[in-house]
Amino acid sequence: MSRLRLAVIGTGHLGRIHARLAAALDEVQLVAVVESDPVLCQQVARETGAKPLRDCRDLFGQADAAVIATPTQSHFSIARELMQGGVHVLVEKPLAASLEEAEGMVALARRQQLVLQVGHVERFNPGLTAVRDKLSDPKFIEARRCSSFTFRSTDIGVVYDLMIHDIDIVLSLVQSPVEQVDALGVAVLSDREDMVSARLKFASGCVANFTASRVSYAPERSMQVFTDTCSATIDFAARRSFLVNPTAAVLQRKFPIEALSQDQRDHLREHLFSEVLPKRDLPVLDVNAIEQEQLDFARAIRSAQSPLVSGSDGRDAVAVAEQILEQICDHSWDGAQGSRRGPLAMSRGDEAISGDASWSNDDTVIIRRKAG
Repeated sequence: MSRLRLAVIGTGHLGRIHARLAAALDEVQLVAVVESDPVLCQQVARETGAKPLRDCRDLFGQADAAVIATPTQSHFSIARELMQGGVHVLVEKPLAASLEEAEGMVALARRQQLVLQVGHVERFNPGLTAVRDKLSDPKFIEARRCSSFTFRSTDIGVVYDLMIHDIDIVLSLVQSPVEQVDALGVAVLSDREDMVSARLKFASGCVANFTASRVSYAPERSMQVFTDTCSATIDFAARRSFLVNPTAAVLQRKFPIEALSQDQRDHLREHLFSEVLPKRDLPVLDVNAIEQEQLDFARAIRSAQSPLVSGSDGRDAVAVAEQILEQICDHSWDGAQGSRRGPLAMSRGDEAISGDASWSNDDTVIIRRKAG
């Protein structure tokens, strides 16, 4: 079987990782890297043995598929150009800068009968894959994703930059319509939201809390999932997870806590997570998540099947992200009668961080355009 001819478009931080990993895969032939910066393009081409190109249209006839790792605002135009030319695409997250663009990409891929995959790479994280089959019908989820300010992805806010990963994972676990969204966010260093807290309520009864920050002194990528029968903690950074399976007495609400003697209580303090709420670390595979993502992309193209993270999945994550951003823009920091709304509402004395002395209706329109 011939190798899949793959190109990588964009050679920034993530694009270079994609190119390096693709060049080492037996299933893939990295035929080209596309980058408008000629110096960077030549450098990555030398590192990977790929052909340097300046325009994605030069890929027609040379590549079967492409990874798009460019700024979010360009995802739609590049993916549309490639798919119209018959090229399968893996688009880095988020799929697009708006729900309208995301829906257009999904529709075009369907018409062209092409694979449209989205780079929600945490779906391939070994910590998640080790436990996800035990998490059916979750009832409560707590997701935290925090980092320091990297000065990357400043064309988008933290919802599209970081929180979108957890939105995608939660939607894949819950598989139920979102009925309510509450959120607030604050711009700290950029002119978009850098810190966000959000809560989703689903038709299934599940509630999911999200915290995302790109101005945190303590990096964290974790998620806790509670079902009727167990709870799981996933550490995406360490790529590990553990599971708590309560005993039958606890699940049936028959644990005799009031009848325990003092000696029994003292014993359980020391052995709670071995005897009553037994906790076990789950075995995980030592794999590279981005490499697994690329292999899944190649498999989907060859088998004409849906990838693990389809374009529809990416579109659904964007739809929820837009609802969160709308709530952030609508949040009133001084009550219903206040005029300060949106992520730029932190005040410094009598002035807002944005530099405006007042927050008029015109200011609110500007905030809406900058959110996300």
